Amino acid sequence: MFFLEIFQDAFFGALAGIGFASISNPPKQAYKYCALIAGMGHATRFILMNSSLHWGIINASFIAALVIGCLAVLLSSYAKCPPETFSFPSLLPMIPGIYAYHTIEGLVFCLSAQKEELFNHYLYLCASNGFTCSFDILGMVLGVTVPIFIFKKFSFRVTRYNN
Repeated sequence: MFFLEIFQDAFFGALAGIGFASISNPPKQAYKYCALIAGMGHATRFILMNSSLHWGIINASFIAALVIGCLAVLLSSYAKCPPETFSFPSLLPMIPGIYAYHTIEGLVFCLSAQKEELFNHYLYLCASNGFTCSFDILGMVLGVTVPIFIFKKFSFRVTRYNN
């Protein structure tokens, strides 16, 4: 049953990765790599958060972003596209939208609160969700760029046709 949930998460992550990739108009052969990388990254985060490991969203997203970055660098030579073509559309399905929504919701309720204890409660919700969202996005950005910088020569060479 857990394997079905992993496959389902990877499938919908791959679909979202294809959708986000289509915005930047990559070459047609890049879509299959975007789907594969987005699915693998999303499934990695799902496994880390929902298995017996019970990782938090920030750490799981960082590791999933590392997986996305490594796969993007490795598969970029097959598609003859820069790794960024695959990595950034693959990250977008992992953006923590619910935390961003609750941050803004807490801010709006905070501004409309009439009592101090309600204000403090909504300020706490705004700050807590805002920090979670911010550090999750920061971890994903760092995780996806580290492999590109580590394999700098390889990642810049993939679009060159002279071996």
